[in-house]
Amino acid sequence: MDIDRFISTHQPAWDRLGALTRAASRRVERLTTDELDELVSLYQRVSTHLSVARTTYRDPGLTAHLTGLVAQAGALIYGTRPRTLRAAGRFLADTFPAALWHTRAFVGVATLLFLLPAAAVGVWLSGSPAALQAAGPEAVREAYVEEDFEAYYSSSASAQFASEVTTNNVQVGLMAFAGGILACVPTAYILILNGAGLGSAAGLFAAAGELPRFWGLILPHGLLELTAVFVAGATGLRLGWTLVDPGDRPRGEALVEEGRRAVVVVIGLVGVFAVAGLIEGFVTGSALPTWARVGIGVAAEIAFLSYVVTRGRSAADRGLSGSLGEADEPAWASASA
Repeated sequence: MDIDRFISTHQPAWDRLGALTRAASRRVERLTTDELDELVSLYQRVSTHLSVARTTYRDPGLTAHLTGLVAQAGALIYGTRPRTLRAAGRFLADTFPAALWHTRAFVGVATLLFLLPAAAVGVWLSGSPAALQAAGPEAVREAYVEEDFEAYYSSSASAQFASEVTTNNVQVGLMAFAGGILACVPTAYILILNGAGLGSAAGLFAAAGELPRFWGLILPHGLLELTAVFVAGATGLRLGWTLVDPGDRPRGEALVEEGRRAVVVVIGLVGVFAVAGLIEGFVTGSALPTWARVGIGVAAEIAFLSYVVTRGRSAADRGLSGSLGEADEPAWASASA
């Protein structure tokens, strides 16, 4: 459909949304229940039109017009919404997974920025005697592989340890996210540096013939924890790339839009890091057999990825992109429920 046909087809809906928004802004009580339902329905429909206009037609005038319509209607609908458990449910069911789905391409980039240095350093250490000597004396390396690495996971009470690692992981995630604002460079550096650190540990275990034990200690919590780090890094990369290439949007508008989505991801990741911290505190250093510990980590990772794919794709199919407040119900709907 060309842009002229797109406009002529949907103009009546846009005009009607504008009329209802103006009427409701004067006095919402004057609208009937059917008109209120129509207002919400049109708001959702025109939000989808705006998404199509941005991605397909890239016409600044059309985008600005639809942005204004959606913003005015959204401010009216959500301006007095209550903070309820229902809002939290919508965040988990739609907003957070939609934001993750919207960022999935950058998650791939962040993953490569972490894993490629990890693999390179691990292979280098495990196959180069000179690299091993540079990494430290033989006695220090042996103590690290045989005792220190595993002892770290039982260095304090489980609850305290879980709290400490969660706090640390959130800080790393926030650094990876915040660094993106500087043209992506600090975020990329953090991902590469942390990847190299993991690769160094893996290389030392591999050189000592203990690589299976390394994976038995890393995988229970590391699958979910590293996925959250990749997502945090991806969010920072996307935010930074918006400054480099805002598309057809003004740079400030693009940054605000991506910032609202980034906030959603950061809030959601706190919960993901908390789950990974609980696994690290109560499972990784426990007396459970290796297969059980790894199985718990794999199950947590599969559950999270399934949640992101199913809920994120579903939300995207309904025109949601994960921006803060995007999936909320109108205030009067919550009040009458």
